[in-house]
Amino acid sequence: MTIAVTGATGQLGRLAIAALQARGASPVALVRSPEKAADLGVEARAFDYWTAAPEALKGVDTLVLISTNDFNDRAGQHKNVIAAAKAAGVGRIIYTSILKGDASPMKLLTSDHVTTEAALAASGIPATILRNGWYSENYTGSLGAALQHGAIIGSAGDGRVSTAARKDYAEAIAVTALDASHAGKTYELAGDDSYTLADLAAEVAKQSGKPVAFVNLPEADYAKALEGFGLPAGFAAVLAESDFSASKGSLFDDNRTLSRLIGRPTTPVAETVRAALA
Repeated sequence: MTIAVTGATGQLGRLAIAALQARGASPVALVRSPEKAADLGVEARAFDYWTAAPEALKGVDTLVLISTNDFNDRAGQHKNVIAAAKAAGVGRIIYTSILKGDASPMKLLTSDHVTTEAALAASGIPATILRNGWYSENYTGSLGAALQHGAIIGSAGDGRVSTAARKDYAEAIAVTALDASHAGKTYELAGDDSYTLADLAAEVAKQSGKPVAFVNLPEADYAKALEGFGLPAGFAAVLAESDFSASKGSLFDDNRTLSRLIGRPTTPVAETVRAALA
């Protein structure tokens, strides 16, 4: 069985390739620049979400479609990939979607995922939908600024988030890619443990030995703060809405489907914080 992974040189893509290799598979890396995938130790094929040439998918049985981070018509890019998979005769697609899908109050971020899920259903290609929750690294990636300013800022209020490390979600990709019985299924995936951003700030303070507090801002003010950090206005709005929606429960889930799927507990956020501070 040939498994191909889009976005294979991205953060999640690299971990998915590694997780598949750890299980004895030899996946194909689909990347814009194959030379950048040389260190992965697998076959690399030139593939772009915009052009999505079916030739690059020749012989692929299972395609892992990792949602792109390019918000310029993201759903359109995904549709291109689905059409290419259809033309190439791909047998199954695994798609990394968003927790709770169309039931989430997080509309700016979820709309592309909802559209993509609908496109997959319309394509007739058997699919496995992995509705991923938040990555713990979404928070720990900016700990340098938090330590510098003594604050983690956001709009989540007292909302609890159920995050897991990227490697946990990557293992879910590998598990479902290697077992055809997951075809036609949708999984809501999130971390075992839930916490508020105030809890996160306390953990960072504890491990770093420096004062760090959570500062809750109105959604609009948080968006402006993100723009001040250099983010484009559109992307800042998406992140601010996503954070505010956490106060409504959009990033909370306690079903432990992810840990059951990968056969172990998800990575505690304290461990991800420790790695980020190392």
